[in-house]
Amino acid sequence: MKPGEILIIIPTFNERENIVLLIPEVKKILPEADILVVDDSSPDGTGQCVKEIAATINGVNLLERSKKEGLGKAYISGFKWALERNYQYIFEMDADFSHDPKFLPDFISAIQENDLVIGSRYKSGVNVVNWPMKRLLLSYYANQLARVVTGIPIRDSTGGFKCFRRSVLEALKLEKISSSGYFFQLEINFFAWKRGFRIKEIPIIFPDRKRGVSKMSTKIIREALFLLLRLRFISFFKRNY
Repeated sequence: MKPGEILIIIPTFNERENIVLLIPEVKKILPEADILVVDDSSPDGTGQCVKEIAATINGVNLLERSKKEGLGKAYISGFKWALERNYQYIFEMDADFSHDPKFLPDFISAIQENDLVIGSRYKSGVNVVNWPMKRLLLSYYANQLARVVTGIPIRDSTGGFKCFRRSVLEALKLEKISSSGYFFQLEINFFAWKRGFRIKEIPIIFPDRKRGVSKMSTKIIREALFLLLRLRFISFFKRNY
């Protein structure tokens, strides 16, 4: 890959202690990649921290948003930023090290013959480390339910470690993506699948975060239930994706 072709988008809210460790690790493993941190005005100074890192590490960028609007809105902002430039491969990646940078070369290899590559926790068994059993069961069965309800042939539709070809994001109607929480991932996967793009899951190991606080909430779960019903309706009655 040439410099300027790869962008890794990392959304943040109060991730200062993680981002200072993650950016150097990503650049060590994939030095040709640029990084865009999309920060929702973190009170802990994550944005300022990224500015300081950008002064010493090439290819680090910051997109500051005025308020916290959720994961989906942050990624949409990042996608639009990428499409305004010449990036050909656009990653999603969490800031908390649950997405291990060591898997980045596997994505680069897989994207050569695919349009969307998803790092899957459930491709080969259950590869989740140190999650409470309640959270693990919720995640696993939510993905099973998504497959049944929508028909999507993906084992980990809610995973957020992924790589898109530029053509996928150009083809999708990003302004129509309604989810703001974690189930944004399911929605964007669904529309990529319906448009006929080649999707591949690759296995990853997914450890729980060591620093910071998870943003999972009951609001996100409620949003997921409404989303499944909406996608079911779209799958049966609409053909314009």
